[in-house]
Amino acid sequence: MLVRPWVEGDLPELLRLLTASLAGGPTGERSADFFTWKHLRNPFGVSPGLVAETGDGRLAGVRLFLRWEYAAAGRPVRAVRPVDTATHPDFQGRGIFRRLTLDLLDRVADDTALVFNTPNASSLPGYLKMGWQPAGRVPIAVRPVRPAAFARGVRAVLARRAAPAPPQDAGARCPLPGAADWFAGQQRDGTAGPLAELLRERAEADAGDARLATVRSAAFLRWRYGEAPGLDYRVITVVRGGELAGVAFGRPRRRGPLTEFTLADAVVRPGDRATAARLLRMAARSGCDHVATHLAAGTEPAAAALRSGYLTAPRAGMTLVSRAPGGGPGPGGAGGVAGWRFALGDLEVF
Repeated sequence: MLVRPWVEGDLPELLRLLTASLAGGPTGERSADFFTWKHLRNPFGVSPGLVAETGDGRLAGVRLFLRWEYAAAGRPVRAVRPVDTATHPDFQGRGIFRRLTLDLLDRVADDTALVFNTPNASSLPGYLKMGWQPAGRVPIAVRPVRPAAFARGVRAVLARRAAPAPPQDAGARCPLPGAADWFAGQQRDGTAGPLAELLRERAEADAGDARLATVRSAAFLRWRYGEAPGLDYRVITVVRGGELAGVAFGRPRRRGPLTEFTLADAVVRPGDRATAARLLRMAARSGCDHVATHLAAGTEPAAAALRSGYLTAPRAGMTLVSRAPGGGPGPGGAGGVAGWRFALGDLEVF
């Protein structure tokens, strides 16, 4: 087989391949709009990727790395996240996944310091064999909103009686405003305005933090939460004295028999625990059965979590693995999960 970089002309067949191997994804279908948003319009850069092509021109496999950028103590760390990996059912068991992965690692080694992802239990052994280092489990905090319904839903999931979650977001009864509409009222280039000022204050305060944290700009947040096709992100804002004191993004969706508000990101001014607590409480007014989020240690939302009704879920979380493209743990890897300052939106599958 010929292994080559993917090109835009591959898009129709790539979508068919991903659908055949991975079904419809987070939006229920593999659309050209979603693929283009994710892999071509990402403000961190176009996704590098490889395809395996047969002699008669069929695509037998694809491997894509989503560009990402972290900062640690004010220094940028270029990263990629393996996503949208598929081998056509007709060609499985021939080592295509491994070959595409190792070849793509070689190709990104010159401009990438870190590769990270959150594999599931079935794919984790394969990553470990290819040199990924386990960093631990990223915990999830949960705030039940309808305790009785939440308890019944959890029991059904644990007993494996719950129906599979439909892929569509479940936003019909969510009263929170849409993120897309909110961003439409912000300055398009993101260089000025309340959101940009809030992010500047946040970045200055976090410059001394040695943990890896996603580089957040107004353009990044607009792309991530305001422009994602088919993902029903909502926005929560707190305004004090006419100024934006905090903003959060999340989306309502199905979790088996439950509706969950996935609180993906929250930004407040340094030291402003009151605004963080208000954002957390407002997320519970989403009309869902519960709120789920990740609260990084040492942040204002984490400090406000307990009083706002959020507790760490004992059986929930994501396994984080990472490596440098050339081998070894890479930046942040040696410290485990404690070496990162995530928002859930950094790890949410999309």
